[in-house]
Amino acid sequence: MSRTGGSTRISSNAPYALVSTRPLHILVFLIPLMIAYEIGSIAYLSGGARGADTIGARSILGSFFNAFGAASLHVPPIALVVVLLAWHILLHDPWRVRPKVLAGMSLEAALWAVPLLVFSLFVARGTPGAGFSDAPLGRLPWQADLSIALGAGIYEELLFRLLLITAAHLILVDLIRFPDRFGFFVASLVSAVTFAFYHNVWASDGGLDGRKVLFFGVAGLYFAGVFITRGFGIVVAAHAMYDIVALLAFPPAR
Repeated sequence: MSRTGGSTRISSNAPYALVSTRPLHILVFLIPLMIAYEIGSIAYLSGGARGADTIGARSILGSFFNAFGAASLHVPPIALVVVLLAWHILLHDPWRVRPKVLAGMSLEAALWAVPLLVFSLFVARGTPGAGFSDAPLGRLPWQADLSIALGAGIYEELLFRLLLITAAHLILVDLIRFPDRFGFFVASLVSAVTFAFYHNVWASDGGLDGRKVLFFGVAGLYFAGVFITRGFGIVVAAHAMYDIVALLAFPPAR
């Protein structure tokens, strides 16, 4: 699921760079974020425009599970847990969680968020709020915005990186037989363009807002690079941390 994740069993003393990309540590690392989002969505995003469909990526994922009816929006997190557990079992990795690895993943994700924050300030300089974040951040109470930031990190990365890049790479490399590097490059471009236009990149006059297109396109490529080289868990946390800091430090004008 990422170039570093590998497909062979690892030892219990494998290095951090490898262990942090494996499914068990990804799952344990992400569970607190997933629980926090679920609690926040119930407490602060319930009803009307504040419902779980506020996270567009989660709604898209939920649409694939329409057979579950009203519960369809709750299926994606369950499916993610099942996929990571199944992946772990197939790899036959040890059932050992290393707290130092989890701490390192948190620190690394924070460091990965910094360049994107700097780029956001550069691209958005002179505009109210001085940063880009996932709508509708800054329009709801901070608890709701915080929940949306967590949900965006989890479900946008699940949709645009884990699913889209993996599927595109599968088609390009495993089926069409393009070289691996080329497959990842094209998959990253497809993911970045789709990610950019998933966001509201339109100006008030109805045309495209060039700065928004630039930022979300570059952000999509950046997250794709983090996903491919450092795995799903770290890119989710980096995305969520970016949105949280953009919200708390540079809230959009209300």
